[in-house]
Formats: sequence, structure tokens, C-alpha cells
Amino acid sequence: MPSVSAESAGVEEMTQNGEMTEPGVATRQLPVGVSARVRVPASSANLGPGFDCLGIALGIYDEVIVETVDGGIVLDIEGEGSADVPRDESHLVVRALNRGLTHAGVSAPGLKLRCVNQIPHSRGLGSSAAAAVSGLAAASGLISAAGFGAGLSTDELVQLSSEFEGHPDNAAASVLGSVVVTWTETTDDVNSYHAHRLSVHPDVCATVFVPDTESSTSFTRGLLPDEVPRADAVFNLSRAALAVVALTSDPRNLMAASADRLHQPYRASAMVPTSELVAELRARGHAATVSGAGPTVLVLGTGPIPADIRLLAQGLGFTTHSVAIAGGVDISAG
Repeated sequence: MPSVSAESAGVEEMTQNGEMTEPGVATRQLPVGVSARVRVPASSANLGPGFDCLGIALGIYDEVIVETVDGGIVLDIEGEGSADVPRDESHLVVRALNRGLTHAGVSAPGLKLRCVNQIPHSRGLGSSAAAAVSGLAAASGLISAAGFGAGLSTDELVQLSSEFEGHPDNAAASVLGSVVVTWTETTDDVNSYHAHRLSVHPDVCATVFVPDTESSTSFTRGLLPDEVPRADAVFNLSRAALAVVALTSDPRNLMAASADRLHQPYRASAMVPTSELVAELRARGHAATVSGAGPTVLVLGTGPIPADIRLLAQGLGFTTHSVAIAGGVDISAG
């Protein structure tokens, strides 16, 4: 599949820090009663050595059903995080939805949303990226359902959702599905986000070990040094390149391809059970990595996780889930 970019995503509207500004007054308003439904997969970033540049879509889903109404914002939220998230325009799904409409020159008189969340929050499974993709995809679905065109392109979904994240690995995985290689190009302090989707070898399967504890991405990112030894940089470059080979054509290399020296060792002290589980799994021949910023652990392998490993994980406070490597966002009529 060809790589996607975002030159068509209105990058001329960005400010100096890479954030998008509002391009102006909407030229069209959606009629009342237009609806759309979106389903967005979870994601795991880094996959060991591919810090901020490799991501994978996982078969845990958030769903959003949206309908235009006479006025106001009505939010019905159930599932993961439902007790903790706002129920007004500050909700990330609503902000992303409005961003998508504004980008397309469209407005809505009011919105009614039902959000069914299955992706655990603050666990390293891309819940915030999925929320941004959900809102933008919902905007695209409304635009299409109203007969205002095809909606947002894949390029635009990658660009706009990545702006909310500040990097494209999780967001692009949720948009495109499968495994993605991502990169950012910066011109005059303006960020353009790109992604290329890979076809995963049919023998590769995913297992996640999810703890009850949460983690702050901003905190764990703050533990990373500004400089790393050259040997570690070269190590990760070789392993990230090998990861593409292992995931697409030769899964026998998954153990070597999932090794990392750039971020996981520096975060280990902040996630002791996670680090212990990764070490135990790797010692037993399983290609385990920290999922994103943690504390979830991801294993990419070619077979199921044995019962004794599941018991070991349970003893450390983790629940084991075998999950599909997912397709990308699905947008349909409400």
C-alpha cells in the first residue's frame, strides 16, 4: 500500500508550535438528523526499538455514534473511563469532531454522541489517539452522510489525529490498521505527519498483559535522556529495521527485533511490575515489550501464551488478553 502523507490537510493553517488554528467561518451547516457510527481500534506504539515510529492496531475497540441535533452537546458515555471524562465540549472526541468539521468548512447545529469505550485508559493502548481518531472519523461520516462530499481523506485523518498526539504512531495505527511505520517532517516549525501501512505475516499474533494501574505518558516521557550513547542508537536502528522484516516476512526474528536500549531501560524504575514481566517473558523466549509508555506489556509471537505464563502475569497484577491485529477505523451510516 502506498504511503500516506498530509500535504492536503491544511498545513498552512498551523501555528509556530505545530498546532492547527481555525481556518475561518464554516460555509455549510449539517442538517438536523444526520448520523454516523465509527469503530476505532486500540494501538500499541514503539514495539520495542521503534520509539515514536512503529505502531500496531489491536482488536480492542471504542465505538462512537453521533447524530446532529437542534443545539448543544449531549454525551452518553459507557465503559472504560466513563466516570472520569468530561461531558461537554472539552471531551476529546467532541474536540476532534469539531476540528474535523471546521477543517472541512462545515458546522453542526448541535451534537448528540454515544461513546462505548473498551480501550483501557492510561495503559499504553492508545486510548487518547483512538478518541481523536473517533471524533475526526465521526466528522467525516457526518459530512458524507449529509451529501457534502466523501468526508475526510485518509491523509487528513492521519494528519489531524496526529496533531492531537504530537506524533503519529498510535493515531496512524488506529486510522490505517495493521502495523505502521511513521515519520514526521518539519518545515518552518510546521509538522507534517506521515505513515506507511505494512502487511503483517499471517503467523504473527498479539497478546497484551494489562494491569489495573495507570501510567502518565508525560511523566514516563520525562524520564528519557536528551542524549544516548551512539552504540545504543545504532543498536535500536538495526533492531527497528529488523522489526519490519520480522513482522512482514520472517517472524523467527521477533525476539531480536523487539529488543530496545533507548526508552524502556530509562522507564523501568517507574514501572517495576511491567519491567519484571517483560524480563520474565523475554527470559522464556517471548518477544515482550512495553506497550507505548506502559504499563501494559505487549507480546508479538507466533503462538498462544502458555498457562504458566498467564499465571505468572496474574501474580504480578496483569490480566492476559489474546487480541487480533486489527484493521483500521470503520466509518458507517448511523
